[in-house]
Amino acid sequence: MKIIIDAMGGDHAPAEILKGAAQAVKEYHVSIVAVGNAEKIAQAVKEHSIDMDQITIVNASEEISMCDEPTAAIRHKKDSSMVVGMRMLAAGEGDAFVSAGSTGALLAGATLIVKRLKGVKRPAIGTVIPGANHPFLLLDSGANVECRPEMLDAFATMGTVYMEKVLGVKQPKVALVNNGAEETKGTPTYVTAHALLKQNSNIQFVGNVEPKDIPQGDVDVVVCDGFTGNVILKLTEGLAKMLVGQIKGVFLKNALTKLAFLFVKDGMKDFKKKLDADEYGGALMMGVQHPVIKAHGSSNAKAFKNAIRQAKACVEGNVVNTMAEKLALTVPDGTEG
Repeated sequence: MKIIIDAMGGDHAPAEILKGAAQAVKEYHVSIVAVGNAEKIAQAVKEHSIDMDQITIVNASEEISMCDEPTAAIRHKKDSSMVVGMRMLAAGEGDAFVSAGSTGALLAGATLIVKRLKGVKRPAIGTVIPGANHPFLLLDSGANVECRPEMLDAFATMGTVYMEKVLGVKQPKVALVNNGAEETKGTPTYVTAHALLKQNSNIQFVGNVEPKDIPQGDVDVVVCDGFTGNVILKLTEGLAKMLVGQIKGVFLKNALTKLAFLFVKDGMKDFKKKLDADEYGGALMMGVQHPVIKAHGSSNAKAFKNAIRQAKACVEGNVVNTMAEKLALTVPDGTEG
């Protein structure tokens, strides 16, 4: 399996990106194509003694920054690492593409270069988040600020496929984010979406879910527009960091609390790991014709390695083709959702 990576995307590129790629080669037995500035890549390899076995370099002279206007960057920076990498993916020169670069540019590139699946108006970002009982998938978590009901319906179908194929959840439970459990709650868009989700035979729809119940992880796929999803995602990340910091402060209070920590050390390690976003690594751009994974902009080697793991799982699970098949059943007349 060949995974194409954007070696220049992210806060710690290219060193941490290449380190993560080298770890992925060893752990997941994949080959990597690293696209980026060959001189900068060579310098990082030398400075950090990175093992480049099974990693080939494709030179790209330009980089897309977080400040660039996304669509303009994709259209005009044609020799950027992101554009070159996605063109290779679209041409069948790799099985998946992973980038920690600009989310907006990656979304634009996935839409304009890799192309959408039939039945998808706009791709969505699906982010796996730890819950009290088990992880859940939140989508859209930032790609589309506003969504039509048909888009939310398509998100539910794609999210179900992802949870089944990548995380191995049988008959994932799907819920629609709302401010109450009643079917009549929410804006007209959400009321209509609720009706569509009830009729969607591709999913196991369990109704509305209130934000206070989302962290329990009782549902597997949480559907909402990108504005709501991004707020939920960032609030969840902030609360997780706050909780870990507060608990750490309790145990560091004095000698007795430090001693008490020794008795719960293993449990605290498991707790911290459960809340660690790096364990999941990245989010799948759902609704495009080949797997495109968005790694966190601040990804370290561990996070990027796990983003590559996600890419591999999506390829092995035939996620994209299965989504296309399910969407065809949802929108048989070819209408875009």
